Amino acid sequence: MLRSNADNFQGTLTLLVLKSLEQGPMHGWGITLHIQRISNEVLRVEEGSLYPALHRMEQEGWIVSEWGLSENNRRARFYRLTTQGRKQLRSQRENWHKITHAVDLVLNFGVARG
Repeated sequence: MLRSNADNFQGTLTLLVLKSLEQGPMHGWGITLHIQRISNEVLRVEEGSLYPALHRMEQEGWIVSEWGLSENNRRARFYRLTTQGRKQLRSQRENWHKITHAVDLVLNFGVARG
């Protein structure tokens, strides 16, 4: 069964955030900038999507947060992966590869390869 675009985006956003936090603790704006920079400015995460996703991941036990100071000495909530979050990242990454391979098979069906 195919999921809706919102479900697909939510799952993709979760994967991108978990992968970003694999590098170390980051505050929300830092996660947004990291994803944008690493994707060569193609992916942009809006606050209205990011913070509910972070809250959901925290409830799942995949990340934890604590208050700290940002690079410009502003108070910010920093998020980091938990052991459970690392396991979830591995699982979601494997699933992503499986799905993208399947999509590639469908998109290239009947295309001559040479």
